[in-house]
Amino acid sequence: MNRTIAILGGTGKLGSALALRWAAAGESVVIGSRDRNRANQKAEQLRSRLNRQVSLAGGDYRQATAGAGIVVLTVPFPSQLPTLKMVRDELAPGTVLVDTTVPLAVTVGASFTHTITTWEGSAAQQLAAAAGDRISVTAAFHSISAGQLDSWPQPLDSDILVTGDDAQAKQTVMGLVEKIPNLRGIDAGPLEMARVTEQLTALLIGIGLVHGTSDVGIHVTGLDGRLDTNRLSG
Repeated sequence: MNRTIAILGGTGKLGSALALRWAAAGESVVIGSRDRNRANQKAEQLRSRLNRQVSLAGGDYRQATAGAGIVVLTVPFPSQLPTLKMVRDELAPGTVLVDTTVPLAVTVGASFTHTITTWEGSAAQQLAAAAGDRISVTAAFHSISAGQLDSWPQPLDSDILVTGDDAQAKQTVMGLVEKIPNLRGIDAGPLEMARVTEQLTALLIGIGLVHGTSDVGIHVTGLDGRLDTNRLSG
């Protein structure tokens, strides 16, 4: 598989933080934005922060997606399906599509701690239905804040729950999670479990509001290393 990672919505806080962390870990990353100039500017800013030679470029959504083996969607929920429609023709069969989307009510002007119910059950399932069988959709990064990821070079300490129906795609995503030091990727079951992990984001935001912090994450106890993805692939 081509290991180039395209991050759509990469000029936003979560997308740029993931780009920074993966580029620092030696991955080849392309930031995608509706505005190619903004993407290039963000890539230049991140390269300056790292202050060393890395593979980090920018482009518009289609440019970023073309040729990428892994595409990470970090756009707000209302932009999820329009973004997919924009890049659909650039997604090669077998592409791993990672959805970080959370259907937070705030995206339509309501509360940070409420979510919107989707017909398919979750934002990730909605994306998978629209993407079709040739694209493997996984869901991840609902249990860590963008602020934590953006705190490079400060160390992290969190578990990332990964859901999906393709065991190999989940292994790929968990491997990418663990390219970021002190993050652990955990197989959280089939894609239908994204309805739970997406809700977890709202819960963590609520906990953070109560305790006055945005750096809330999770640890899953009782596991001896990584779970067997074949057992939980659903």
